[in-house]
Amino acid sequence: MEQIVFDLKNLDLHKVAKGVKSGNLIVYPTDTVYGVGAIIEKENALIKIYEAKERTFSSPLIALVSDESNVEKVAYIDKNKAEVEKLMKFFWPGALTIILHKRENVPSIMVSGGESVGVRMPDHQVALDIIEACGGILATTSANISGEPSPKKYSELSEEFKKRVEILVDGGVCNLGIESTIIDMREKPLILRHGGVTKEEIEKIIGKF
Repeated sequence: MEQIVFDLKNLDLHKVAKGVKSGNLIVYPTDTVYGVGAIIEKENALIKIYEAKERTFSSPLIALVSDESNVEKVAYIDKNKAEVEKLMKFFWPGALTIILHKRENVPSIMVSGGESVGVRMPDHQVALDIIEACGGILATTSANISGEPSPKKYSELSEEFKKRVEILVDGGVCNLGIESTIIDMREKPLILRHGGVTKEEIEKIIGKF
């Protein structure tokens, strides 16, 4: 499709959803940094994310969800269920990505051939509206060529990267401007990346680990 650029005044969610569901990529603002996303049902679209980023398939994408109810469409909350639900309650929407066991419908290419998937609900209404319009789940990662800084505002997106995406949403500046914290909750809690939520904040909710 011909590239379309939206700002918040002319954002057409119906047109966005139609384009994304057809397998096109979208760059959109979140609370942390700008993300590039695709629906998980189209493996070719997921491949396009890796190609746009010039990224190896060894780095998994995460699933951004518009609502907690969408988590179990892609993941099993089979371990630490009470703690996982507490984390969702206190930190979602927000900058905490939770690693869980993936369901069979999550393409292997999205999770680097692994058995887990990261899920997060962003604290950004435009992002939530876009994700919901596209079916409630978008495979997403930062909207940059690998090695470049993650863009905190639309003007920081590289011109080369923008050329590789069909749908662009200019949402100005991201609220936080730093990536999410990633915590693996499949067994004993383990922080894989420090970001917008501190370990101390997490321990206040689920206890020390």
